[in-house]
Amino acid sequence: MKQLSWIGIARLGLVQASLGAVVVMATGTLNRVMVIEIGLPALVPGILVAWHYLIQILRPRLGHGSDQGGRRTPWIIAGVAMLGLGAVGAAIATPMMANQPTLGFLFAFVDYSLIGIGGGCAGTSLLVLLAQRTAPERRPAAATLVWIMMIAGFVITAGLAGRVIDPYSPERLITVVSTVAAIALSISILAVWGMEEKNSIDSIPSSSHPMTTDAKADKTDFMTAVRDVWAEPQARLFAGFVFIAMLAYSAQELLLDPFAGKVYGYSPGESTQLNGIQHGGALLGMVLVAVLGTLRKGQGLGSPRFCTQLGCISSAIMLIVIASSAAGHLAWPLKEMVFALGVANGLFAVSAIASMMQMVGQGTKQREGVRMGIWGAAQAVAFAMGGLVGTGLSDLASWLLEDASRAYALVFCVQAGFFVIAAWLAKNLFSISLKTPERHINQSQEELGQFVHEA
Repeated sequence: MKQLSWIGIARLGLVQASLGAVVVMATGTLNRVMVIEIGLPALVPGILVAWHYLIQILRPRLGHGSDQGGRRTPWIIAGVAMLGLGAVGAAIATPMMANQPTLGFLFAFVDYSLIGIGGGCAGTSLLVLLAQRTAPERRPAAATLVWIMMIAGFVITAGLAGRVIDPYSPERLITVVSTVAAIALSISILAVWGMEEKNSIDSIPSSSHPMTTDAKADKTDFMTAVRDVWAEPQARLFAGFVFIAMLAYSAQELLLDPFAGKVYGYSPGESTQLNGIQHGGALLGMVLVAVLGTLRKGQGLGSPRFCTQLGCISSAIMLIVIASSAAGHLAWPLKEMVFALGVANGLFAVSAIASMMQMVGQGTKQREGVRMGIWGAAQAVAFAMGGLVGTGLSDLASWLLEDASRAYALVFCVQAGFFVIAAWLAKNLFSISLKTPERHINQSQEELGQFVHEA
């Protein structure tokens, strides 16, 4: 099978940017309208956004559907269409909640379900297709390019939509969201057009599984496919890594703003700028992964395994540094610390995606969609829980310690611990051979017991 050029990789990146453009309207713009313009409690959009993550536990089933069908393109297009439909419906439901709260919320709940399912459907199949068509040595750089384009989709859409949506009116809101959804669908259709041959499916090349072009679509029932994947030690271990790492990552996102305000005295504007600094650091971390991966051809210091571990350990170190500054009232420069944390987060996040692309084809049977779906579901559930865990621990620590600085320091240390566990899991990911699963299951269990005992 012909592998993608950089132009082809960028085309798939346009789909990821389109997904980001629609999602940012649902999780950002509509969130703000519900709270500010309509005056709803912040809990309302919080529940809806958390639900759109939780329902993505269906990702394995969606991935299995693309395995059975033999092609990823229809699932990508259908997912983007469903995502856009949900976003437009949510834009209609949002003003409705001002006059008919119950009916509006129920309507929005259905729409956010469509947003979650559509995003999960398109995102899962897109990553599998990207892994199928990208040469192994290009995967770290490809993951960086695609994720940078997704962030660009966030930024460009938020900026343009923010300008045209003023002065606010329900009609203008619906028009803007509908336009974004239509453009996203059109771009996605053009981007994936011709990427796959009709009635064919391609196996993902790996060191242990050479590329084949005549594989047939998988017709195994869903539960059997899930059991097959879950029996693979590597797939199971990676699901645990994704959950722990993303739990730590998502928990910190909701804490930095209030931490900067309470401990460092930042104004709302200054804390917003702090988010930009962190994202700037994350972009630098992503670029470093691409450069290292390209120069080292995905080996050694440029391997996804090394960069993933480096990102997790660096994230843990920076969280401990920030915690030490808070607990000791040391007033170390917060912007520099947050920038370094962003670099570490970028390293681990893109390397984890590159690892997904590398390992999704490593299995005894053709289960790429299910495998990617399980990992995506772990990530989605972690994101849904992350905010709740982080803010809940923060409130509990503040009540117990009666000192905001030390409370935040304690929570940051807990998150650092999560990153350390994630780094340990990443260390073992590429050492598991799928040819002798039982032996490595026992070995992994023995290593886990030893790690817990030492901790």
